[in-house]
Amino acid sequence: MNLLNSPVTLIIIVATVLWSLRAFKDAELKYKWIFYPYKVKREKEYSRIISHVFIHGDTMHLIFNMFVLFSFGRIMEYIFVDYFGQGLGSLHFLLLYFLGGLAASVWPYLRNQDNPNYLSLGASGAVSAVLFASILWMPEGGIYLMFIPFEIPAWLFGILYLGFEYYMSKKGGSGIAHDAHFGGAVFGIIYVLLINFSKGPAFFEYIFS
Repeated sequence: MNLLNSPVTLIIIVATVLWSLRAFKDAELKYKWIFYPYKVKREKEYSRIISHVFIHGDTMHLIFNMFVLFSFGRIMEYIFVDYFGQGLGSLHFLLLYFLGGLAASVWPYLRNQDNPNYLSLGASGAVSAVLFASILWMPEGGIYLMFIPFEIPAWLFGILYLGFEYYMSKKGGSGIAHDAHFGGAVFGIIYVLLINFSKGPAFFEYIFS
């Protein structure tokens, strides 16, 4: 796929990498942009709901999220542009990504709005929205995971991932925002159904055929 066909994905990646690298060295910026439900509620710092998507905890966190976004973001942006046309397709991809990041913050906010010790950061929720939009749109695809030497059907990975993230979010104590991953993934599914509902029945028809 030509990289020029996915300009929005590349712009998001570049912006995220630059802001994350800056936040690695600037603790004040990191604190100002991190998702902090306690402050969002009490001091109306709503910008944190989106700003935290642009910063990451460490290099591996950043690399992993940007690799997944590069892999699946280009695909979804290309699909949206092909389906809706250049302008509207790019807009849909932007909405999927950033509303996905917003939706991924809802559950963590509700759970931690009175918890002064909870902070989170990273694009995982937004990236999950893109990933699951691609799974619903193309269940026939495949996904490779590190240390697993074979391709996993996209639809099967999606089901297992949702179950795992929901279980871990209820269990807690992992230090990972599994509730954000789950919320972003669910939003990605909902977004696709809103713009092309036929993808829902087609998904089940594919896996049960």
